[in-house]
Amino acid sequence: MKILGISAYYHDSAAALIRDGSIVCAAQEERFTRKKHDAAFPSQAVDFCLDWSGQEMTDLDAVVFYEKPLLTFERLLETYLAFAPRGFTSFARAMPVWLKEKLYLKQGLKKELAQRANGDAPPLFFSRHHQSHAASAFYPSPFPEAAVLCMDGVGEWATTSAWLGRGSSLEPLWEIDFPHSVGLLYSAFTYFCGFRVNSGEYKLMGLAPYGEPRYEDLIRRELVDIKADGTFRLNLDYFDYCTGLRMTNNAFADLFGGPRREPESEITQREMDMAASVQRVTEDIVLRLATTLKRETGQNQLCLSGGVALNCVANGLLQREELFDRIWVQPAAGDAGGAVGAALAYWHEHGNGDRKADGHTDAMQGGYLGPSFDDRQVEQDLQRLGAVAERVSDADLPGRVARLIDQGKVIGWFQGRMEFGPRALGGRSILGDPRSPEMQRTMNLKIKYRESFRPFAPSVLADQAARIFSGSPDSPYMLLVMPVSEDLRHPRDDVRGGLEQINQSRSSLPAITHVDYSARVQTVHAETNPRYHALLEAFHEQTGCPVLINTSFNVRGEPIVCTPEDAYRCFMRTEMDYLVIGNHILDKQAQPPWQEEGDWRETFELD
Repeated sequence: MKILGISAYYHDSAAALIRDGSIVCAAQEERFTRKKHDAAFPSQAVDFCLDWSGQEMTDLDAVVFYEKPLLTFERLLETYLAFAPRGFTSFARAMPVWLKEKLYLKQGLKKELAQRANGDAPPLFFSRHHQSHAASAFYPSPFPEAAVLCMDGVGEWATTSAWLGRGSSLEPLWEIDFPHSVGLLYSAFTYFCGFRVNSGEYKLMGLAPYGEPRYEDLIRRELVDIKADGTFRLNLDYFDYCTGLRMTNNAFADLFGGPRREPESEITQREMDMAASVQRVTEDIVLRLATTLKRETGQNQLCLSGGVALNCVANGLLQREELFDRIWVQPAAGDAGGAVGAALAYWHEHGNGDRKADGHTDAMQGGYLGPSFDDRQVEQDLQRLGAVAERVSDADLPGRVARLIDQGKVIGWFQGRMEFGPRALGGRSILGDPRSPEMQRTMNLKIKYRESFRPFAPSVLADQAARIFSGSPDSPYMLLVMPVSEDLRHPRDDVRGGLEQINQSRSSLPAITHVDYSARVQTVHAETNPRYHALLEAFHEQTGCPVLINTSFNVRGEPIVCTPEDAYRCFMRTEMDYLVIGNHILDKQAQPPWQEEGDWRETFELD
């Protein structure tokens, strides 16, 4: 049975193709359109899935959309009625769009599919939003059975849901419904601190260690009532997302001593402390909910999905608490992963339901589910672009690139299949030396063109992780934050606070050690990415260090690169030193002058 899963129309549109319960391919639309968080119908992602799998639209047994739009419309309508006459402006703006487009989404989807099937489209089905999240978390996990916790902003009604997965079955247990949402609580603070909702939450998480949680008690007293079992209710007097066009209102601003920070303006101690405070509250909610789920199910494994599952700091805390023996997080935990979940949910309900889970290996294939480009395609693209490249052998490549990194060079690394999900995992990455005290600032300001406070993540050889990071579990998808081992740390200079801490040397791996001695770790395995593993091994052999800086191959506001042309363009626009595509090494100094019309920085909307 061949099933196409689709997520679209809200944010992070994606497509995924499942064959007999196995994930064949998956990709986000943004990677093809070059529009970050593209919400449009994933036309190019669908085309990729069909081309990669060698299928026509007419070969598919089913297409499954990741949520039920009519239930979402029901929520919007009931919310407006509940708060009337407040929210009329928002209602007047939203309803025409729904009445004209989204209410008839089924017809629109059928039309898109029919265009690719010469009028004979496969049957179309709909999954519930949190069912798609839960299926994306449990079915690809390595666990024969597990508790499942899904947390996000909102689906149709659910904002938090609990499930029990056994074999091929996935049983719903309970849910928390809109407007009470830990995801929207976090997004409200993201908005108020001057970052973009559905995009800047990871910035808030990265900012939190620079502050102190001095607003934590205030948040608990005024904004959210958290029960002992982790269930919660928000005080809607302070939020505007039910009725307005903003996340927060004037009462929220008064509570925190003034208006929201304007985007791109100076970050003050207030924003740092607000980030630290809401992060602490979020971690408490997650931990309490997980504790309840453990008590109710008796399970020793936990699966996580939904946008809140991308909060790798909370995930790391949950891991260290050892409530569960093992935790597995869906690498595309947000809406994009709903495409995978919707297809898998249909397969296990309507296919033969066969599921094999050995307790060790997950079904996401390291996250490498997108397009790849063979040597011939790479050579053709480089020649067309006028690029100057040196081709090296498989045997020589890891050592050559490792030496360049050891010399302080920044490397654009483009290999194999593109990653599915928000993290670059050694397929479309920018790499550097974690031992360099200047590398964090250099890569942020001269290559990524982003805020200097943002930390970089380390990739580490899986068999070396335990000596670099304390209590290190396996973390192949860069979704767990772990403490850097104490014997690698440098004493803190407590004189400097706030963002001044950026310039402190915190460990012998300063470029990947955050101000609280933590790091967002990716453990690298030869089984899923042999070439990246070989590079880490070569760097380890040459330097004694089994770690590299790994950040996504893009600049601020740009989706991660997809094609060799995307990679070359990004390479030439930035101050990267070398580009490695397949077996081809490109030296920046050897390239012809880069020319393009206008300022490329205006191409991407800042996130």
